[in-house]
Amino acid sequence: MKYRFKIQLLCVCAIVFVVSCSKEILEPLEENEAASGGALTTYDLGENAFGHQADGLDDAGNTAFVVGNSFFRNNWTSAPASASARDGLGPLFNASSCGSCHALDGRAKPPTNDNELAGLLFRLSIQGTNVQNSPVPDPNYGGQLNDKSLLDVLPEGKAKISYEEIVGKYADGTPYSLRKPIYNFTDLAYGNFHSSIMYSPRIAPQLAGLGLLEAISEAAIVANVDINDADNDGISGKTNKVWDYKNSKTVMGRFGWKANQPSLFQQTAGAFAGDMGITSSLFPNENLIGRSKELYGNLPTGGTPEIENKNLDAVVFYMQTLKVPARRNVADPEVRAGKALFNTLNCAGCHKPTMKTDNHSIAVLTNQAIRPYTDLLLHDMGEGLADNRPDFEANGKEWRTPPLWGIGMIKTVNKHTFLLHDGRARNMEEAILWHGGESSKSIEAFKKLSKAERNTVIKFLENL
Repeated sequence: MKYRFKIQLLCVCAIVFVVSCSKEILEPLEENEAASGGALTTYDLGENAFGHQADGLDDAGNTAFVVGNSFFRNNWTSAPASASARDGLGPLFNASSCGSCHALDGRAKPPTNDNELAGLLFRLSIQGTNVQNSPVPDPNYGGQLNDKSLLDVLPEGKAKISYEEIVGKYADGTPYSLRKPIYNFTDLAYGNFHSSIMYSPRIAPQLAGLGLLEAISEAAIVANVDINDADNDGISGKTNKVWDYKNSKTVMGRFGWKANQPSLFQQTAGAFAGDMGITSSLFPNENLIGRSKELYGNLPTGGTPEIENKNLDAVVFYMQTLKVPARRNVADPEVRAGKALFNTLNCAGCHKPTMKTDNHSIAVLTNQAIRPYTDLLLHDMGEGLADNRPDFEANGKEWRTPPLWGIGMIKTVNKHTFLLHDGRARNMEEAILWHGGESSKSIEAFKKLSKAERNTVIKFLENL
């Protein structure tokens, strides 16, 4: 009988020990932790999770959202057309609508068909900068390769993508494989690129929460700048300084893969011009330069400008007021253990978990406690991810920290798990392993984790 009692006592002690250890590695639950977007959080976790309208908009706001959604999703046509509000496409373009790249307001995947880039495009520039310190476009192909065109117009070229497999091992011996993209441009309409050409692939990201990021004050972003790594953690984020075309001055950038856009308005107008050949009051000229301007500069247009201010404003408003999907399983012990490891590895050094919005012209965006997991700063990500193309003050190794909120919903919304600026990572594990530069210490520590520990980090990310 006494032996049975000792065995029972040992079992109780073991349980207490395990529970106490679990408490040590679990991050405490935070107030409203699941509400990533504050009041702009949606709890619909289906395939429309990225497309929900913010609550609390007035009648004018509700109308603007519907109109913006329409101009975002529907295709533009060539001019002249009976639907004059939506004509003017091209003559050179990458997509006929915003939604064709950002399907269901989500993330594009890298192309599998050599002749169809879909949501992947290539920024182009040559050595030097212009008077605004911005990249200088190729003299014939401009700042972006347009792989599509109107009838009787030659597309600028195609990009064929192949992959080189790179193998490695974790400290525990588990093998892994990464794929490095190799790009080959063919069927170039005007001959070779300029001799000093630089190009950068960019995948279309998901859009949820953009208005909240715009509502974060510049001071709050600058507070995380640590150019000289004063705290000696290996992380030294900086801001990009970019040209604001609306106000004709240099300001801080916060949008785009290299933080090369100062506002959603400019980013959106730039996408209409570069991606679809749609002119606006901000960018009134067609995306033609050099040889393309000689050939196609006199083709019919959809007016001046081709997208009216009220409709451009509505598209911007639509993107500003999209909700963020709620976090899932925040109380799950494995998710909480993954969160603890995420912080211990100092992944949160760049992917800052929490921010607070400041005042914004759209009232519902004001004073929101949000969990975007970004600092909106530029960081050196190492040679592995380098595009070797400067963009304002971002050098060829630097990228803006992408927000992680909603990253686990891409599989549900867009039916894939491809990540990073060019879609090379086939899943979250590969995306982590591609990190270098300022994140090298964190990645080396990640490689030393056990398989079970690595899985908890992945599970945490899958539930963001």
